[in-house]
Amino acid sequence: MATIGYFLSSEEHPGSELVTAAAQAEQAGFPAAWISDHFHPWLDEQGHSPFVWSVLGAIAQATSTLRVTTAVTAPIMRIHPAILAQATATTAELFGTVPGDGGRARSRFGFGVGTGEALNEHILGDHWPVPEVRLAMIDEAVALIRELWKGENVDHDGEHYVVENTRIYTLPSTLPPILMSGFGEKSVQLAARIADGFMTTSPNKEHLDLYRRSGGKGPLQGGVKVCWNEDANQAAKIAHQTWRNSFLPGQLAQDLPTPSHFDQASQLVTEQLVREKVPCGPNPEVHLQAIREYVDAGFDEIYVSQMGPDQEGMIKFYEREILPAL
Repeated sequence: MATIGYFLSSEEHPGSELVTAAAQAEQAGFPAAWISDHFHPWLDEQGHSPFVWSVLGAIAQATSTLRVTTAVTAPIMRIHPAILAQATATTAELFGTVPGDGGRARSRFGFGVGTGEALNEHILGDHWPVPEVRLAMIDEAVALIRELWKGENVDHDGEHYVVENTRIYTLPSTLPPILMSGFGEKSVQLAARIADGFMTTSPNKEHLDLYRRSGGKGPLQGGVKVCWNEDANQAAKIAHQTWRNSFLPGQLAQDLPTPSHFDQASQLVTEQLVREKVPCGPNPEVHLQAIREYVDAGFDEIYVSQMGPDQEGMIKFYEREILPAL
């Protein structure tokens, strides 16, 4: 059976609440969590976007066994790969390890990467590249991070990045895995070549099969959004208000530059559409059915995100009704 994890939404909560939710999720029996890495929320209604590396340090101290993976960091523009090599090494050292397969030590921290969105990555005034260029950038960035993780002096003069006399001194006892998200064939195939696992937010079996056929190793991780509330109608309203942007088609999510643009575009998304697409309300079977879609597609780990403010209520509901059933 797949592992069921918790998805910490940086777009909806300040760092202090994310730390509390991580501790509550661990106590409820969730063995792992995703945490989003954004500079902006998708919509102003979401209201938050704390610096994930500060939050991760606090979560490392507030939990003891919970594995946490960024979902996802774009190591291409907003933060240079060399800085992220240091940030991830420090974060992995803070989290430490848990027992893995065969009793071998496994990092409690996972570094999830992707090519990002203009919403977060264009903020320094850089040109937002086309998808093919972004894939080339993440290819080079991941290779550079892995080289820096060796703890040796690195000089690199690449197509997209330059480092000079660069060395990471503080390294963890066990390096974190690098997992990569992908939504198209080229990104899935690149993930299979450079990553230690694959991440996505739809139960797309074809992409999982492509990842494995292309030589991809490691876990297959999927994310799903739900809205738990005692009132199913209220849950649908909350889901529409806070996450209607999730249903924008095509490249819009990658190319729109500001939350106001997402607000304008998502006016086309109706509450009825969200009601049909999102598991809403207190019926356990509705939530279980959504999770089973990911299980049936072949995911090893499934991370569930609560839309709206009531994280504690959703965690208790899953502890009581969902995790035992799975």
